Amino acid sequence: MLLLILCGMVSILHAAPLAQRIIDLTYTFDETTLFSPVAKGFKVTVLRNGTADDGIWILYEEYSSYIHVGTHIDAPAHFTKDGLTVEQIPIDHFIAPAAVIDITDKAQLDPDAETTVEDLLYWESITGQSLNETIVLLKSGWGRKWNNRADFFGTPENDASKFHFPGLAPEAAVWLVQNRNIYAIGVETLSFDKGSSKNFMSHQTLLGHGIYAIENMANMDKIPIYGAKLYVMPMKIGDASGAPTRIIAVYPEVIFDNSPSK
Repeated sequence: MLLLILCGMVSILHAAPLAQRIIDLTYTFDETTLFSPVAKGFKVTVLRNGTADDGIWILYEEYSSYIHVGTHIDAPAHFTKDGLTVEQIPIDHFIAPAAVIDITDKAQLDPDAETTVEDLLYWESITGQSLNETIVLLKSGWGRKWNNRADFFGTPENDASKFHFPGLAPEAAVWLVQNRNIYAIGVETLSFDKGSSKNFMSHQTLLGHGIYAIENMANMDKIPIYGAKLYVMPMKIGDASGAPTRIIAVYPEVIFDNSPSK
Protein backbone atom coordinates (compact mmCIF):
# COMPACT_ATOMS: atom_id res chain seq x y z
CA MET A 1 0.00 0.00 0.00
CA LEU A 2 2.82 2.39 0.93
CA LEU A 3 4.45 1.68 -2.43
CA LEU A 4 1.21 2.58 -4.26
CA ILE A 5 0.95 5.84 -2.34
CA LEU A 6 4.57 6.71 -3.10
CA CYS A 7 4.05 5.91 -6.80
CA GLY A 8 1.01 8.18 -6.83
CA MET A 9 3.04 10.98 -5.25
CA VAL A 10 5.76 10.55 -7.87
CA SER A 11 3.15 10.74 -10.65
CA ILE A 12 1.79 13.99 -9.20
CA LEU A 13 5.30 15.43 -8.97
CA HIS A 14 5.86 14.56 -12.64
CA ALA A 15 2.68 16.30 -13.79
CA ALA A 16 3.80 19.16 -15.99
CA PRO A 17 2.44 22.64 -15.23
CA LEU A 18 -0.74 23.29 -17.17
CA ALA A 19 0.11 25.20 -20.32
CA GLN A 20 -2.28 28.06 -20.97
CA ARG A 21 -3.52 29.04 -24.39
CA ILE A 22 -4.33 32.74 -24.65
CA ILE A 23 -6.63 34.00 -27.42
CA ASP A 24 -7.32 37.64 -28.29
CA LEU A 25 -11.02 38.07 -29.07
CA THR A 26 -10.62 41.71 -30.12
CA TYR A 27 -10.47 43.38 -33.52
CA THR A 28 -7.85 46.08 -34.01
CA PHE A 29 -9.30 49.59 -33.93
CA ASP A 30 -8.30 51.61 -36.99
CA GLU A 31 -9.92 53.43 -39.87
CA THR A 32 -11.10 50.14 -41.41
CA THR A 33 -13.17 49.30 -38.29
CA LEU A 34 -16.77 48.53 -39.23
CA PHE A 35 -19.54 50.75 -37.89
CA SER A 36 -23.28 51.25 -38.26
CA PRO A 37 -24.57 53.73 -40.86
CA VAL A 38 -25.87 55.98 -38.06
CA ALA A 39 -22.42 56.17 -36.45
CA LYS A 40 -19.19 58.05 -36.81
CA GLY A 41 -16.29 55.74 -37.59
CA PHE A 42 -13.00 55.33 -35.77
CA LYS A 43 -10.38 57.90 -36.76
CA VAL A 44 -6.81 58.42 -35.57
CA THR A 45 -5.02 61.70 -36.22
CA VAL A 46 -1.25 61.78 -35.79
CA LEU A 47 -0.24 64.95 -33.93
CA ARG A 48 3.50 64.35 -33.84
CA ASN A 49 5.66 61.72 -35.51
CA GLY A 50 9.32 62.57 -35.51
CA THR A 51 12.10 64.32 -33.69
CA ALA A 52 11.16 67.15 -31.33
CA ASP A 53 13.17 70.35 -30.90
CA ASP A 54 15.11 68.81 -28.01
CA GLY A 55 16.22 65.92 -30.21
CA ILE A 56 13.92 63.32 -28.67
CA TRP A 57 11.92 61.21 -31.13
CA ILE A 58 8.23 61.09 -30.23
CA LEU A 59 4.92 59.81 -31.60
CA TYR A 60 1.48 60.73 -30.28
CA GLU A 61 -2.05 60.86 -31.66
CA GLU A 62 -5.64 61.69 -30.89
CA TYR A 63 -8.65 59.62 -31.86
CA SER A 64 -12.37 60.13 -32.28
CA SER A 65 -15.10 57.54 -32.54
CA TYR A 66 -18.70 56.59 -31.94
CA ILE A 67 -18.61 54.37 -28.84
CA HIS A 68 -20.45 51.37 -30.32
CA VAL A 69 -17.94 50.46 -33.05
CA GLY A 70 -15.50 47.60 -33.34
CA THR A 71 -15.20 45.21 -30.42
CA HIS A 72 -17.12 46.91 -27.63
CA ILE A 73 -19.56 46.41 -24.79
CA ASP A 74 -23.14 47.62 -24.47
CA ALA A 75 -23.80 48.69 -20.89
CA PRO A 76 -27.37 48.26 -19.59
CA ALA A 77 -27.82 52.04 -19.92
CA HIS A 78 -27.68 51.64 -23.71
CA PHE A 79 -31.31 50.48 -23.76
CA THR A 80 -32.51 51.13 -20.20
CA LYS A 81 -33.34 54.44 -18.56
CA ASP A 82 -31.29 54.68 -15.36
CA GLY A 83 -29.52 51.43 -16.29
CA LEU A 84 -25.93 50.75 -15.28
CA THR A 85 -23.31 52.70 -17.19
CA VAL A 86 -19.92 51.20 -18.03
CA GLU A 87 -18.15 52.14 -14.81
CA GLN A 88 -21.09 50.86 -12.71
CA ILE A 89 -21.07 47.28 -14.02
CA PRO A 90 -19.85 44.95 -11.21
CA ILE A 91 -16.18 44.36 -11.89
CA ASP A 92 -16.42 40.64 -11.08
CA HIS A 93 -18.76 40.27 -14.07
CA PHE A 94 -15.81 41.02 -16.37
CA ILE A 95 -13.97 37.80 -15.43
CA ALA A 96 -16.05 34.68 -15.97
CA PRO A 97 -16.23 31.32 -17.76
CA ALA A 98 -17.22 31.34 -21.43
CA ALA A 99 -20.21 29.28 -22.55
CA VAL A 100 -19.93 29.01 -26.34
CA ILE A 101 -23.24 28.20 -28.04
CA ASP A 102 -22.50 27.04 -31.59
CA ILE A 103 -25.18 27.98 -34.15
CA THR A 104 -22.81 28.03 -37.13
CA ASP A 105 -24.75 25.42 -39.11
CA LYS A 106 -28.03 27.31 -38.70
CA ALA A 107 -26.40 30.61 -39.62
CA GLN A 108 -24.99 29.15 -42.83
CA LEU A 109 -28.50 28.20 -43.92
CA ASP A 110 -30.24 31.37 -42.72
CA PRO A 111 -28.47 34.69 -42.09
CA ASP A 112 -31.30 35.67 -39.72
CA ALA A 113 -30.92 32.50 -37.63
CA GLU A 114 -31.48 32.89 -33.90
CA THR A 115 -30.13 31.13 -30.84
CA THR A 116 -33.09 29.47 -29.12
CA VAL A 117 -33.85 28.12 -25.66
CA GLU A 118 -33.27 24.65 -27.10
CA ASP A 119 -29.74 25.67 -28.17
CA LEU A 120 -28.99 26.89 -24.65
CA LEU A 121 -30.31 23.72 -23.03
CA TYR A 122 -28.41 21.57 -25.52
CA TRP A 123 -25.15 23.24 -24.49
CA GLU A 124 -25.88 22.43 -20.85
CA SER A 125 -26.74 18.82 -21.70
CA ILE A 126 -23.57 18.09 -23.71
CA THR A 127 -21.16 19.89 -21.37
CA GLY A 128 -22.73 19.01 -18.03
CA GLN A 129 -22.24 22.66 -17.10
CA SER A 130 -24.66 25.39 -16.05
CA LEU A 131 -24.98 28.75 -17.78
CA ASN A 132 -25.14 30.42 -14.38
CA GLU A 133 -22.42 33.03 -13.80
CA THR A 134 -21.02 32.66 -17.31
CA ILE A 135 -20.59 34.94 -20.28
CA VAL A 136 -22.69 33.32 -23.02
CA LEU A 137 -21.09 33.56 -26.46
CA LEU A 138 -23.07 32.96 -29.65
CA LYS A 139 -20.73 31.40 -32.19
CA SER A 140 -22.18 31.90 -35.66
CA GLY A 141 -19.13 31.87 -37.93
CA TRP A 142 -19.83 35.51 -38.75
CA GLY A 143 -16.32 36.56 -37.81
CA ARG A 144 -15.10 35.15 -41.13
CA LYS A 145 -17.00 37.96 -42.85
CA TRP A 146 -15.39 40.82 -40.89
CA ASN A 147 -13.16 41.97 -43.74
CA ASN A 148 -16.10 42.28 -46.15
CA ARG A 149 -18.56 44.97 -45.08
CA ALA A 150 -21.37 43.79 -47.39
CA ASP A 151 -21.10 40.19 -46.19
CA PHE A 152 -20.82 41.18 -42.53
CA PHE A 153 -23.88 43.44 -42.64
CA GLY A 154 -25.80 41.12 -44.96
CA THR A 155 -26.32 43.85 -47.54
CA PRO A 156 -24.15 45.97 -49.84
CA GLU A 157 -26.33 48.97 -49.02
CA ASN A 158 -25.56 51.46 -46.27
CA ASP A 159 -29.04 50.92 -44.83
CA ALA A 160 -29.55 49.37 -41.39
CA SER A 161 -33.12 48.36 -42.27
CA LYS A 162 -31.66 45.82 -44.71
CA PHE A 163 -29.17 44.18 -42.35
CA HIS A 164 -29.11 40.38 -42.09
CA PHE A 165 -27.04 38.52 -39.49
CA PRO A 166 -27.74 36.02 -36.67
CA GLY A 167 -28.74 36.89 -33.12
CA LEU A 168 -30.40 35.81 -29.89
CA ALA A 169 -34.11 34.96 -30.07
CA PRO A 170 -36.19 37.27 -27.83
CA GLU A 171 -37.76 34.18 -26.23
CA ALA A 172 -34.29 32.92 -25.32
CA ALA A 173 -33.43 36.29 -23.77
CA VAL A 174 -36.56 36.09 -21.60
CA TRP A 175 -35.73 32.50 -20.63
CA LEU A 176 -32.21 33.51 -19.59
CA VAL A 177 -33.36 36.28 -17.25
CA GLN A 178 -36.08 34.08 -15.76
CA ASN A 179 -34.12 30.85 -15.38
CA ARG A 180 -30.38 31.59 -15.31
CA ASN A 181 -27.98 34.12 -13.84
CA ILE A 182 -25.62 35.07 -16.66
CA TYR A 183 -23.23 38.00 -16.57
CA ALA A 184 -23.16 38.91 -20.26
CA ILE A 185 -23.93 37.89 -23.82
CA GLY A 186 -21.29 38.04 -26.55
CA VAL A 187 -21.57 37.84 -30.34
CA GLU A 188 -19.44 37.93 -33.48
CA THR A 189 -21.97 40.21 -35.13
CA LEU A 190 -22.79 43.92 -35.07
CA SER A 191 -25.67 43.33 -32.65
CA PHE A 192 -26.93 40.47 -30.50
CA ASP A 193 -30.43 40.98 -31.91
CA LYS A 194 -30.61 39.56 -35.42
CA GLY A 195 -29.89 42.04 -38.19
CA SER A 196 -33.49 42.24 -39.39
CA SER A 197 -34.83 43.06 -35.90
CA LYS A 198 -36.91 46.23 -35.71
CA ASN A 199 -37.54 46.43 -31.96
CA PHE A 200 -34.33 44.98 -30.44
CA MET A 201 -36.29 42.95 -27.91
CA SER A 202 -33.29 40.90 -26.82
CA HIS A 203 -31.43 44.14 -26.06
CA GLN A 204 -34.40 45.43 -24.11
CA THR A 205 -34.68 42.21 -22.11
CA LEU A 206 -31.05 41.50 -21.21
CA LEU A 207 -29.84 45.07 -20.76
CA GLY A 208 -33.06 45.78 -18.88
CA HIS A 209 -32.03 43.15 -16.34
CA GLY A 210 -28.50 44.44 -15.82
CA ILE A 211 -26.81 42.02 -18.24
CA TYR A 212 -24.22 43.69 -20.45
CA ALA A 213 -23.33 42.66 -24.01
CA ILE A 214 -20.18 42.29 -26.08
CA GLU A 215 -20.45 42.83 -29.84
CA ASN A 216 -18.08 42.35 -32.79
CA MET A 217 -15.97 39.70 -31.08
CA ALA A 218 -13.06 38.15 -32.98
CA ASN A 219 -11.62 34.61 -33.01
CA MET A 220 -14.56 32.95 -31.29
CA ASP A 221 -13.83 29.83 -33.35
CA LYS A 222 -10.48 29.47 -31.55
CA ILE A 223 -11.85 28.74 -28.08
CA PRO A 224 -13.55 25.56 -26.78
CA ILE A 225 -17.29 25.41 -26.10
CA TYR A 226 -16.47 25.39 -22.39
CA GLY A 227 -13.36 25.53 -20.24
CA ALA A 228 -12.15 29.01 -21.22
CA LYS A 229 -12.13 31.96 -18.87
CA LEU A 230 -12.82 35.41 -20.30
CA TYR A 231 -11.20 38.66 -19.23
CA VAL A 232 -13.30 41.56 -20.51
CA MET A 233 -11.54 44.93 -20.25
CA PRO A 234 -13.67 47.88 -21.37
CA MET A 235 -12.34 51.40 -21.31
CA LYS A 236 -13.71 52.88 -18.06
CA ILE A 237 -15.70 55.78 -19.51
CA GLY A 238 -17.88 57.56 -16.98
CA ASP A 239 -21.65 57.73 -17.59
CA ALA A 240 -21.25 55.89 -20.90
CA SER A 241 -23.60 53.45 -22.64
CA GLY A 242 -20.69 51.43 -23.97
CA ALA A 243 -16.94 51.32 -24.47
CA PRO A 244 -14.28 49.92 -26.78
CA THR A 245 -13.09 46.71 -25.17
CA ARG A 246 -10.17 44.30 -25.14
CA ILE A 247 -11.20 40.68 -24.49
CA ILE A 248 -8.85 37.81 -23.72
CA ALA A 249 -9.76 34.12 -23.41
CA VAL A 250 -7.52 31.74 -21.45
CA TYR A 251 -7.88 27.97 -21.28
CA PRO A 252 -5.60 25.11 -20.20
CA GLU A 253 -3.86 22.59 -22.41
CA VAL A 254 -3.51 19.54 -20.17
CA ILE A 255 -0.17 17.80 -20.74
CA PHE A 256 1.32 15.16 -18.46
CA ASP A 257 4.89 13.92 -18.34
CA ASN A 258 4.58 10.13 -18.41
CA SER A 259 8.31 9.46 -18.30
CA PRO A 260 9.36 7.00 -15.57
CA SER A 261 10.68 8.34 -12.32
CA LYS A 262 14.43 8.33 -11.85
